[in-house]
Amino acid sequence: MGTYKYKRVLIKVSGEALMGDQGYGIDVAVTRRIAKELAAVHANDIELCLVVGGGNIFRGLSASKAGIERATADYMGMLATVMNALALQSALENQGVDTRVMSAITMENVCEPYIRRRADRHLEKGRVVIFAAGTGNPYFTTDTAAALRAAEMQCNALLKGTQVDGVYDSDPKSNPDAKRYDQLSYQKVLADDLRVMDASAVTLMRDNSIPIIVFSIHETGGFDAVLQGQGDCTIIGS
Repeated sequence: MGTYKYKRVLIKVSGEALMGDQGYGIDVAVTRRIAKELAAVHANDIELCLVVGGGNIFRGLSASKAGIERATADYMGMLATVMNALALQSALENQGVDTRVMSAITMENVCEPYIRRRADRHLEKGRVVIFAAGTGNPYFTTDTAAALRAAEMQCNALLKGTQVDGVYDSDPKSNPDAKRYDQLSYQKVLADDLRVMDASAVTLMRDNSIPIIVFSIHETGGFDAVLQGQGDCTIIGS
C-alpha cells in the first residue's frame, strides 16, 4: 500500500471509455479492466464514488440536433447513463466490491434513488457508489453532475478519466508536439476555454476548492498512481 493524497474521491468516467474499440455500446472486457483498476484502489480504504456518462449509447445533444426535442433527448441520455452504471456495478461486484447505483431519476426496481445522506452512509460503510442519470434535469451534462456530486459528497478531489493523460495545449492525437500541462489554475481553464469540463463544473469545483485531476483511463495502474501523486496527469486548482 502506498501513501494516498486523498481519502474520498469522485471519478468521472465517460461513456466512450466503456465501448473500447467498438463504435457503440459496452465492451465487457474494457469495463472489467476499468473495474479492476477501481477495485485495486478501493482495497486501500479509499472512499470511491463515480459518475458515468452515456455517450457510448446515446447523446442527447446530438439527438436534439437531429430533431428530437431537447429535454426529451437529454432524458434519453440520462437513461443511457443508468445502463452504463449497472454494467460497472456488475463488473465491480465481480471483483468483490460492494457497490450501489443511485439514480437522480427514480427507478426503484433497478437502483436506489439518489439521497445525499444515504450516499454518504454507503461511502462510510466502504461501498462504492455510482451516481447515474446526471443531475436528473435536462440541459445539464454529466460533467456538471460529477462536479455537483463531488461537492455534495465533500470529496477531496474530482478525477476525470479521459482518452489522454492530461490537458494539452492542442490535440496530442493530431499534433505530436502538443504540450501537456502538469498544473493549471481554474481561471486559466475558464479564460482559455480549454474545455476540460463544462465551465459550470469548473466553476463549482473552484468555489468549493476541490481540485480536478485529468488522467488517462486507459493506462494500467494510472488511477492508483495519480492518487499517490506519481502518475501522469494534469492537476487543476487554485
